[in-house]
Amino acid sequence: MNFVISSSQLLSQLQIVSRVVNSKNALPILDNVLLSVEDGILKITASDLESTISTTLPLENYDGNGVIATDTKKILEILKEFSEQPLTFNINTEDNRIDMESADGKYTLVGVDGADFPQATQLKADKTISTSINHDVLYNGINSTIFATGDDELRPIMNGIFIELQESGINFVATDAHKLVKYTRRDVKIPTESSFILPKKPANILKGILPKAAEDVLLEFDEKNAVFSFGSIRLVCRLLEGVYPNYNSVIPRENPNTLVVDRVNLSTSLRRVGMFASQSSNLVGLKISGASLEMSAQDMDFSISAREHIACQYEGDEMEIGFKSNFLVEILNNIQTPEVTIKLSDPTRAGIILPKDNENPDEEVLMLLMPMMINKM
Repeated sequence: MNFVISSSQLLSQLQIVSRVVNSKNALPILDNVLLSVEDGILKITASDLESTISTTLPLENYDGNGVIATDTKKILEILKEFSEQPLTFNINTEDNRIDMESADGKYTLVGVDGADFPQATQLKADKTISTSINHDVLYNGINSTIFATGDDELRPIMNGIFIELQESGINFVATDAHKLVKYTRRDVKIPTESSFILPKKPANILKGILPKAAEDVLLEFDEKNAVFSFGSIRLVCRLLEGVYPNYNSVIPRENPNTLVVDRVNLSTSLRRVGMFASQSSNLVGLKISGASLEMSAQDMDFSISAREHIACQYEGDEMEIGFKSNFLVEILNNIQTPEVTIKLSDPTRAGIILPKDNENPDEEVLMLLMPMMINKM
């Protein structure tokens, strides 16, 4: 088979599918990207067995159909060295040889029999649920929660994003047992109530490519796999199996103490004070009263300590509560509003961090952080 294609177009599509390729693969064929031509359409596919991503490009100049696989890393490195220009591919599938011609030269690559490339999993037609989701909703849901996913091999279901489809909208939830994030959109029409757990790797892939999407995402899933289709891209991934924890049970309902504070000021102060915290705990104490928030930390092993005050608005009883500083900074960095609201009940219960004055009435972001016991300074 032969075809002509733009070097920059081919590179951009290869960069998309290469996101799924692992640095080390159990099967050598997975080091490769699959190129297939059928009726004037070039399909590019990569897989790690758990996830398979493919994209298509129309061909104006081609001759014959066929499939071949070639080393992903090598062809990416080569294409990055070309300026924008048409490239001619002459592929011999009998001896798996790829001849690539540019305006100034000819280059030969070794391919692999495309028939050995694993096929993407097919959904069970009688078990498939499908719905259309705005690409911004899906991106914001993943982007707002993925940082809170776990890395616990003993509890793999917490290593992904729980996506909950309800009549009232869609929830994205992630937790690592220390922090929890729930992102809700109520402007999404859901045909059937259901849920699944999206693993972290395909979630990261979607996070990287959704900002360039221009159309809604078709979501299809059964009890074991999900398919995300938009534009020329199709991502198939295996879902995490198991029952997700009852996240609503850990969200405190009665929080009479309310703190409103500048998000950037709080984050920068926490980073400074956190440098003086014990490396094993990263504990920073917060003492809140009236219009003052005091942060303190100490590392007794090195005889260092820090204390800092910032202005705030506080309604409630005077309180001292401790948090892991790096977790709280991470949460603050994933909120977009200039100010945040922190709702507290007592020093032993989780604090709820919310964006203040969210502009979208159909969007709700709730972030929760478990407290730590304070060592009095």
